Amino acid sequence: MLERGNLSRRGFMHRSLAALTAAGLPLWYAEHVHAADEKAKDDNKSGGANGKLNFGWVGIGSPQSRAFQVYGNSRKFQQQIHHVAVCDVDGRHLEKAATRLTNDKYEVTKHDDYRELIGKKDVDVVCVTTPDHWHALVAIAAMKAGKDVYCEKPLTLTVAEAVAIQKVAKETKRVLQTGSQQRTEYGNMFRLAATVARSGRLGKIKSIECRIGGNPTSGAIEAVEPPKELNWDRWLGPAEKVPYRVSKDGKKTNCHYEFRWWYEYSGGKMTDWGAHHLDIAQWCLGMDGSGPSGVECLEAAAPHKGGDGYNCHPSFKVKYTYANGAEVIAMDGRGTAVKGLVTKDGTQRKNRDGKAIDGIDGGENGCLIQGENGTVFVGRGLLVASDSKLLTEPVKDDLITQMYPKVPTDHIQNFLDCVKDRTEPICGPTVGGGSVIVCHIGAIALRMGPGTKLKWDPAKHQFDNADANKMLSRQYRSGYELKA
Repeated sequence: MLERGNLSRRGFMHRSLAALTAAGLPLWYAEHVHAADEKAKDDNKSGGANGKLNFGWVGIGSPQSRAFQVYGNSRKFQQQIHHVAVCDVDGRHLEKAATRLTNDKYEVTKHDDYRELIGKKDVDVVCVTTPDHWHALVAIAAMKAGKDVYCEKPLTLTVAEAVAIQKVAKETKRVLQTGSQQRTEYGNMFRLAATVARSGRLGKIKSIECRIGGNPTSGAIEAVEPPKELNWDRWLGPAEKVPYRVSKDGKKTNCHYEFRWWYEYSGGKMTDWGAHHLDIAQWCLGMDGSGPSGVECLEAAAPHKGGDGYNCHPSFKVKYTYANGAEVIAMDGRGTAVKGLVTKDGTQRKNRDGKAIDGIDGGENGCLIQGENGTVFVGRGLLVASDSKLLTEPVKDDLITQMYPKVPTDHIQNFLDCVKDRTEPICGPTVGGGSVIVCHIGAIALRMGPGTKLKWDPAKHQFDNADANKMLSRQYRSGYELKA
């Protein structure tokens, strides 16, 4: 006879499986996800074998950044994490972060120089949530100081920085995770889609469309004095010294959040959403740690010129060609509309009003994977296929573990597990570095313009074009050089 506790646990298991299948996962895969989730919860309750890890945060406090979201998620792991330090070059953000963590019962030190935080002996892990152009400098300095690193995506600003991070991680044997959560979270739908793609049941993969959205436009933005609390020179850091800019309505700037639309500090949607969807394309093709053999800009709307406004291309299509013949298209939208795609239950998906939707339109955000024998589309909260059997028929367990030995259901939990056992996270230097390199060579193709076909050597990290090769790295301002 079952005890009440066992009955309760069994009932909870059934409810959890029901929730996962209701979210779109087939039962066989939901069971894998549920088992992994339960193990993670048990590990969290038991805490770490070596006590709590002390976290220090570099670039935290901006209401527009991902930092507080990542911190909020980390609060689920209070048995394993203790927060001890915060750093930001904007005094407003520094105070906001310190107040937030103090209210959460943490005693934190405040810093406006990341080197001070990294130098603290009681910091075990450095979370890098700065703008993109600072990621590599902070992450590499942290690893060299003996710290493990959680770095927000995109991992780097350039190809050369990605190679440098991979080199330093290998030399220092530090654990690094980059924040491409689609490999672990969102119901594990992206992992299932990649598993199906690599199982062979779609046949040879012909193309993958990565719909990553277009870049906003600005026109000229006025140069003004920076806020007194912001150390603008330090915010620029390795980038060229330029005026601080903000529009009259305060919505456009070359600083907080909006830095994403300037090639000097980021790569637009090619690195913003590309770090998510191009990463999944690499996973689907089994190309982690490698990449395409060529890249070409098919379309690119001209960006604002003059250096005083957003300079990332508003709309675009970039084609990657892989050695096996597969093509990956990174695009603002305007993808292929596909009718007849169904859920795992063989039914059409429904909108919020309960009305059936036949397939997907060209603007749906996500990855369209088209093979010789079938099609799968995956987005955040959406998984449909040309035949429900593509999803419902189980694949062999060894293929699931081939994708990654564990089945993590939380990105930070995966990082913490790897800090304990010193294995590489699901988005470690090999994966995260390789995927961001794919993003960067696409951005370079965009800047080279339509019609330029570039051959790419994923082992040597070189183009067959001298002008394109000049964009693989960047000039660092004096005093901010990368030391890898």
